[in-house]
Amino acid sequence: MLRVADKYAASDTGQQRRGNEDAFFVQAPLFVVADGMGGAQAGEVASGLAVDAFRGGLPDDGEPTEVRLARLVQIANEEIHRRSRADADQAGMGTTLTAAYVDVDGVAIAHVGDSRAYRWHDGRLERLTDDHSLVEELIRQGRLSEAEAEEHPQRSIITRALGPEPLVQVDTRTSPARDGDLFLLCSDGLTGMIGEQGVAEILAQGGSLREMARRLIDAANRAGGRDNITVVLFRVEEVEPASGGDPAQASTTASHPAVRAAVAEAPAQAPAPAQPRPARPRAAASPQRRRRRRRLTLALVAGAVLVTIGLGVYAGINSVYFVGTDDEGRIALFRGVPYELPLGIELYTTQYRSGIPASSLPPARREALLDHKLRSHADAVDLVRQLELGQLQ
Repeated sequence: MLRVADKYAASDTGQQRRGNEDAFFVQAPLFVVADGMGGAQAGEVASGLAVDAFRGGLPDDGEPTEVRLARLVQIANEEIHRRSRADADQAGMGTTLTAAYVDVDGVAIAHVGDSRAYRWHDGRLERLTDDHSLVEELIRQGRLSEAEAEEHPQRSIITRALGPEPLVQVDTRTSPARDGDLFLLCSDGLTGMIGEQGVAEILAQGGSLREMARRLIDAANRAGGRDNITVVLFRVEEVEPASGGDPAQASTTASHPAVRAAVAEAPAQAPAPAQPRPARPRAAASPQRRRRRRRLTLALVAGAVLVTIGLGVYAGINSVYFVGTDDEGRIALFRGVPYELPLGIELYTTQYRSGIPASSLPPARREALLDHKLRSHADAVDLVRQLELGQLQ
């Protein structure tokens, strides 16, 4: 069974000494890092709202830990989106977020954006999150190397964040953990300056969590400190369950209160097996009852078919993308198909807004590029990237 053995968090405004757009929450077993965007003031508001959603802890409602973490991220997203729509000074604000929860047998992660989570195990640094950024997508496609990404002019563009849209897609996973494993949550102000190799070299030096956090921040500042730097470190240890017994059994039940309660209330000894009752003759079903059963069976089968078709359509819609314009006439990347159902139900969501007004393109080029043609994710991202780099004027 896992628990937090030690923890430490620190933040620095970097060499630019601007407003601190980073925020963090450290209350074992829950840890959160958020990196705001949209200007110093708005960024601070967004990251603060994200962290506030976690201050009440993780709801203990019997759902898997990953589901509960993702639900809190959605709550934070809704509040940031609402505030950005209500206040003109905060319009367009957003934030990245990486949250970790130490469960009985692993560390659950919820993640949006380009803050990161790492595990340091047996002298090896393992990244637990994928950046939601333009350059990271190009790296995954093999179109950009790690070295090229570090100098890419669009490396600060993220493709997913809390706030821009009413709903956000949250990445979740649960990382295995062993006694003594060290976990790091950080904003991109750290990894953008010293990279993963620099992080690994500093963690390999050992020392207290406070010392390691200070060395990480100092190294990022020496490398330029172009952004806020936030570091959250925590170490886990394995302990025997408080009630004794088999630790493996405890790890499977402790995270599910309903199961835990059922186990606690079970009788100490198994009841004697019940004596079989003599079978009672059953009356033959009437023709009317048989007809009702057939109708019910047909209705259930039809319902199952419709659900299957609906899930297939939903999956298909969410696997295609197109390029168009947002409400302000800027070029944007959309997921889904460019149609609306009655009652204003849209079959698409905005994934990314560029800063390029569609009116800046020549009319012929604009008409050809913004024809709402359905594309793969890679093709759509590449098209927006070329537009931002001025390669399709």
